[in-house]
Amino acid sequence: MNVPLTPIRCLYRAVDLYGKKIGVVSGPRSFTYSQFGERCERLAAGLLAEGIRPGDRVAYLSFNNHQLLEGYYGPPLVSAISMPLNVRLQSAELTAILNHASASMLVFESEFAPLVEELRKHCSSIKRYVAIDQPVPQADLFLEELLLRDRISRPDIFAFDENEIAELFYTSGSTGNPKGVMLSHRTLYLHALGVLATFQCKDTDVELHTIPLFHANGWGRPQSVTMKGGKHVMVRRFEPVSVLRLIQEEKATGMTLVPTMANALLNCPELGKFDTSSMRVITTGGAASSPELIARLEQAFHCEVCSGYGLTETAPVITTAQPKGTVACVDESERLDRLAAAGWPLVGSEVHVVDAEMRDVPCDMQTVGEVVVQGDNVMDGYYREPDATKAAITSHWLHTGDMAVWDEENYIHIVDRKKDIIISGGENISSIEVEKAIFAHPAVLECAVVSAPDPQWGEIPVAIIVLKPGQQLNEEQLLVSLKTRIAKYKMPRLVKFVEGPLPKTGTGKMLKRQLRETFWSGKATRIQG
Repeated sequence: MNVPLTPIRCLYRAVDLYGKKIGVVSGPRSFTYSQFGERCERLAAGLLAEGIRPGDRVAYLSFNNHQLLEGYYGPPLVSAISMPLNVRLQSAELTAILNHASASMLVFESEFAPLVEELRKHCSSIKRYVAIDQPVPQADLFLEELLLRDRISRPDIFAFDENEIAELFYTSGSTGNPKGVMLSHRTLYLHALGVLATFQCKDTDVELHTIPLFHANGWGRPQSVTMKGGKHVMVRRFEPVSVLRLIQEEKATGMTLVPTMANALLNCPELGKFDTSSMRVITTGGAASSPELIARLEQAFHCEVCSGYGLTETAPVITTAQPKGTVACVDESERLDRLAAAGWPLVGSEVHVVDAEMRDVPCDMQTVGEVVVQGDNVMDGYYREPDATKAAITSHWLHTGDMAVWDEENYIHIVDRKKDIIISGGENISSIEVEKAIFAHPAVLECAVVSAPDPQWGEIPVAIIVLKPGQQLNEEQLLVSLKTRIAKYKMPRLVKFVEGPLPKTGTGKMLKRQLRETFWSGKATRIQG
């Protein structure tokens, strides 16, 4: 039987099997899965009443809350497209995205009302502005009033076209202009299945939504947690003390962190004052983790910790570094190295490391190639950008732009982004490798390594470092500590200590392009020694 693959099935599985169970906690409010399903159906009815039709883009400008989670289901219920936006973008950036997507509706938190006032002047495609939490002058409608109007009946699952686009996410723009990633109903459903088949997910899981839901399909949690009947706990904004308190109050069992978030938790003065014993697994991703970071998380939370890897274009999880039964680590160092790696492919994904001719590079952990992906979770393309789509997907393989090495167990170890590789005197230097070595120093809170121009070597590695409060470290001391960790030619030729924080995207990724531009704009020649 060919039943359409759609995340709508995730919703109704939770409603049918876990209807009486609390499924969503958002601030002081909580909802059973039956109540959550009804709200999604009422949202769908409200969208229809306001003229939303199949294929229309419904944009959200919101921090994590139950309304944003409902936005993952309400629009697709009526074959419209959910489009969460990065809340850290400026007016001009949001205007460009909304106009490129020709969004029909913008649903927003009142905190963004001044920003919405600017958007109304420049986004002609948007016909309705809907306020989430309270009526404001910049809104045409209040969401709760919209939900009281009507409720759609449970749709016929066979009426859905699994190849229609359900979500549209714009990339972070950390390496270029944002592009709209199209994710179909089929892609989202199979990604959720891949997550559930690879990870040990239970209906007793309590997932803390520490990652912003506007980012990369919420790392797949809106569908996979719902499908399995786990509990969603919204973290409106990532604040370490609030996260620790929620773990204690909700007995959270899992959360996902980018390294900057993990670092903030580990350096929170209140760490240890809350009961975090319920935590079962922590997954890191979004940027490369160091073995030292994995070890510190294990020691602080006494639970499983491992890294993963993915892109917006892959919905987003591709690999996991959780222990693999065929691998026996020879010592603690190797165990931590593997847990900090990108890892091995999820069910439904095939990942290779290839050379310029698309041939597999040797599985020797030495030969660097590009990571390419093929699988059920790969995007349908970039919205309104066929040339960019053709450039990214060739012969049914998605080119990630990430450089890596791998071993015979198919463990992927990311070396760097293509654009972040530093070529100094003909030698390729991985900025990630140097960052990991620097981060191992106990005085370092944040660091980024980028290239700067040099008349002799072409370019040189530069380290930009933020120290932990009360810590002291100078360039000479740092370089001495690095001698046993990295080769001489990889050593930073320039070290800058700054107050911080370092610039990041809305999801905590370092904006290396911004840091690099400060050197390549002509300033570097004045600070080289």
